[in-house]
Amino acid sequence: MTPRLNLRCGSMDRAVGATAAGDVLRTVLPNVDLVATGSDGALWAAPSVGLPPAGKAPLRAAPATADGAATLLDGGGDATLGAYLKAQTRRVTSRCGHIDPGSLEEAREAGAYVGLKQALSMSPAEVVAVVENSGLRGRGGAYFPVHLKWRSALEASTRNGEPILVVNAEEGEPGVFKDRLLMESDPHRLLEGILIAAYAIGAGSVYVYVNGLARLSAERVEQAITRAQAVGLVGGDAGPSVEVRRGAGGYVCGEETVILESIEGWRAVPRLRPPFPTEHGLWGRPTVINNVETLCNLPEILRFGALWFREVGTEEGPGTKLISLSGAVERPGLIEVPMGTPIQQILAIGGGVGAHGVVAGGPSGGLLPARKFDIAIGPGMMDPAGAVLGSGGMVAFDDRFPAVEVLQVETAYNASESCGKCTPCREGSGRLVEALARLRTGDATARRDIDELVSVMQVASLCGLGQMAPGPVTSALADFPELIGA
Repeated sequence: MTPRLNLRCGSMDRAVGATAAGDVLRTVLPNVDLVATGSDGALWAAPSVGLPPAGKAPLRAAPATADGAATLLDGGGDATLGAYLKAQTRRVTSRCGHIDPGSLEEAREAGAYVGLKQALSMSPAEVVAVVENSGLRGRGGAYFPVHLKWRSALEASTRNGEPILVVNAEEGEPGVFKDRLLMESDPHRLLEGILIAAYAIGAGSVYVYVNGLARLSAERVEQAITRAQAVGLVGGDAGPSVEVRRGAGGYVCGEETVILESIEGWRAVPRLRPPFPTEHGLWGRPTVINNVETLCNLPEILRFGALWFREVGTEEGPGTKLISLSGAVERPGLIEVPMGTPIQQILAIGGGVGAHGVVAGGPSGGLLPARKFDIAIGPGMMDPAGAVLGSGGMVAFDDRFPAVEVLQVETAYNASESCGKCTPCREGSGRLVEALARLRTGDATARRDIDELVSVMQVASLCGLGQMAPGPVTSALADFPELIGA
């Protein structure tokens, strides 16, 4: 039997030479079946090769070189990867890095579409009830109960027509790469979740809105759709039509109503609410917008049940959460841990125990000092100063990149990414950058101006991005005042 090695070859692996390494390995190891998989989340080890999982044997990896491959084939390799993965609770990411993302057969052998089969044996109302009992909340940042969003669209469908399902795969937030990795590594998990959700809400049309820069994500999702169509899982009488749409990029494109405007062909700016998308969304029809990670939880909820899903996590937030960890850590990558895990434990998995602070929740979140690392992640994670869990991005920083510079980067980014539709965000974000610069020079009026700008932006901005843009400022003023001259 030809020995097999998995070459981690997601977009982030390719950025550090995975494609070139694969070309070399295929030349020097012609008798090895080298399969290009997606990433397993261990981006600190990229580019790497690994042996396929075999029972309970510890996972091993090696650098994607001829010597590294030979070491693995001889039964060696680095067990550090196994320890890194063992410290996590791998549910949504369990197949990532271990299967060929282009193979429907491998996905099925690893359990894909079993949950869909179970869902189709039930009524749509029963599927909604299972999701309600599981306690699944959206994983895009707002953590709204999934079943409530679905039921809202179902209720509106009696007035406004058949619901539409939109998948938010925009992920334009800096430092977040969880959805991209899922689409690249296990696209059939996402597609199975899509089909379950579409069945539950009665959607005949699905649009997967992928960031315009995430080329590999779009390619692999489209490939999965094509494979599923060929066996009757998608389209025709078997299931809904599923179409990939590309965004133009930009932080604001992750906002729900901006996605709707973009798909309809309009300028990417938010809509006034109400009405909410579940009542009057895409082309006036009830529209459910679910995040990639959210949908990827559905297959195993339907396969193993609501009680299984609740075995980890908290009462308020059952299940696991994907954390995109980067910055001042030894092992950056994608980490899957139960809801309720303290930030300190997440940093320990990534080797960031010396960090002075963490940017939690991205540009719309805030800065957390080390003394608050005992905060547990979850739907209710909202530090009074401004830091939130958000979509799961955490960027650690130490004295090499002090808090004042972190704050400067965050506020400047928010100003540059404002869509410009509403005055509080358009004008306020730029003035906030200017006021912070004055604060550092000792201007006595700067703090008063900052407080006024924060208040106006939080109350009067049109969408959540503008409303939460002051988060880095309020958190830095509260927790790092001596470092930013406040």
